[in-house]
Amino acid sequence: MESEVHLRAEVIKTARSLTDLGLNKGTAGNVSVRCGDGFLVTPSGMPAAALAPQDIVWMGFDGQVEGTRAPSSEWRFHHDLLLSRADLGAVIHTHAPFCTTLAVMGRGIPAFHYMIAVAGGTDIRCAPYATFGTPELSAAAVEAMHDRKACLLGQHGMIAAGETLAKALKLTVEVEELAQVYWQALQIGEPPCLPGDEMARVLEKFKTYGTARPVV
Repeated sequence: MESEVHLRAEVIKTARSLTDLGLNKGTAGNVSVRCGDGFLVTPSGMPAAALAPQDIVWMGFDGQVEGTRAPSSEWRFHHDLLLSRADLGAVIHTHAPFCTTLAVMGRGIPAFHYMIAVAGGTDIRCAPYATFGTPELSAAAVEAMHDRKACLLGQHGMIAAGETLAKALKLTVEVEELAQVYWQALQIGEPPCLPGDEMARVLEKFKTYGTARPVV
């Protein structure tokens, strides 16, 4: 298991990468990673560039909080997703521009492209709007993430998650790219979507996508 010191550094690295990639600006967005009986999460109201290891907050699944700063205002959905999903080890929330553009229109992303499967299903849902930092938003996010690793948050932004911070970051980038292409396609018209049987084939192929070649 990775040390807490290493995980704190990785949280900061990930938060700064989101800014460098243009997926967050200022103090928007937040990052968490599973750590022991809880998780580490970025603090409230601090830009990524200013973060130091001691600024990252540890929160227990039992509600315990350790740190000199307040946790992100969105700590609830980090807590609830990591607690309810043993398959997830890290959660990223951003206000990535194309995802947020779709989210303010209440539009999820359908199976217009086979790579939608990277998020774990045949679409990327958009959760209904709820006030930031509330239990209602967390509940909506958890529902939209059911059997998925990414979702949009109505009139807000997006969430991507994965087994590790690296995988969650990779998915964040991929979902934003899909949102951009979908938005571009919508400028021409409503794009056609792949049928369910094709998406089922793609999802099956994705189970071994990127894995090592079997020894023969």
